[in-house]
Amino acid sequence: MAALRISHFAPTAIVYFLLLSSSYPIFALNITSLLSTYPDLSDFANLLTASAVDGDLIHRSSLTLLAVPNSFLRSSDLTHRSSASSLADVIRYHVLLQYLSWPDIRQIPAAGKLITTLYQTTGRATNNFGSVNVTRNPANGVVSVHSPASYSPSNATILSLIKTLPYNVSIFTVNSLLVPYGFDLMASESRPPLGLNITKTLIDGHNFNVAASMLMASGVVEEFEADEAGAGITMFVPTDDAFADLPTTERLQSLPAGKKAVVLKFHVLHSYYTLGSLESIVNPVQPTLATEEMGAESFTLNISRVNGSVAIDSGIVQASVTQTVFDQNPVAIFGVSKVLLPREIFGNNPISTTRPSPNNEATGSAQAPDISSSPENSPGSYIPPSGMSSPPGFREELRSEAQINRAQRFILACAMSCIGLYVVV
Repeated sequence: MAALRISHFAPTAIVYFLLLSSSYPIFALNITSLLSTYPDLSDFANLLTASAVDGDLIHRSSLTLLAVPNSFLRSSDLTHRSSASSLADVIRYHVLLQYLSWPDIRQIPAAGKLITTLYQTTGRATNNFGSVNVTRNPANGVVSVHSPASYSPSNATILSLIKTLPYNVSIFTVNSLLVPYGFDLMASESRPPLGLNITKTLIDGHNFNVAASMLMASGVVEEFEADEAGAGITMFVPTDDAFADLPTTERLQSLPAGKKAVVLKFHVLHSYYTLGSLESIVNPVQPTLATEEMGAESFTLNISRVNGSVAIDSGIVQASVTQTVFDQNPVAIFGVSKVLLPREIFGNNPISTTRPSPNNEATGSAQAPDISSSPENSPGSYIPPSGMSSPPGFREELRSEAQINRAQRFILACAMSCIGLYVVV
């Protein structure tokens, strides 16, 4: 009997092959899912989705996102002055390709730190103007973000840290939309002028007379037309047949004027979506104009794709998009098969439609950030107005990652134990 010694390099090669060819999934980052628990960041999350920038981030393992809250985003006219492709690059400019924690922020020198953004990687940035310079004032601790060009007028202040997944992702809020130096917002496309006459558009559609009459009588149509600015609007308008099919128990027309206005606002998203965007929407739970008026996590719509069409669930009824009435950025109007009845008004336990007092809002919104270790008091006064819990399924993803790592270590140990073995021939 002869003994044939196997080379010690063979098991090592096996280990290397196993690690490289492992079929274990790589952690996929879903930024819009992380932002979904913060209603005051809904416009920014929608811009991420509409511009498809969220897809650029799926397999990024280390980044810092500078998110602009609704109140600051809507006070800027940049989003409705820019073309779709230009706006996508502006959003990329808010993605820093480096993980920054609060301790990292506190150690930034007064002279600043130059950090590459996702926009820089597109090759469309001039010189290093696709990067940002992050500086910290040692006197007051205020952290600022601006273009490397010292004469650039665009800058923002970091308000607070709202989310951190250590060593992978940090999400900070900032008080302004950042624009790269020398960036031409109107480079490739032009956006149509604002001021669409919504009621005339509905009347011209020949099947939306009831909705048009309700909008004019309630006075909310002027608010809708004003909201065309910023991220735009998407309206779901019930057909005349949908109103005719309302159960006699649901007396929409007899509601007080305030409740009727809330129901109408429940049919509108404060972001522009094409039909294709709705069909592939990442975050199905969408806030409406009623959400903004009545408070976080209320009066939301669940949007999904069912049997080849876009389905909209109000919590009581499920309607489907039947036609496109108007679609031109920044306004989309879709006909729907049913009146969207909010459960907060038509459910078993309807809630008051009186807007919460400022004191109540402050009490309900001052929750601690959902981070592994709470940072010290952050500069700025902004506090996200929503709960800071991790999105559904996120902790399960982290547990899956841990299981994958244990499995890989087990494979490595087994393969390495083969070193020095002999085969008896």
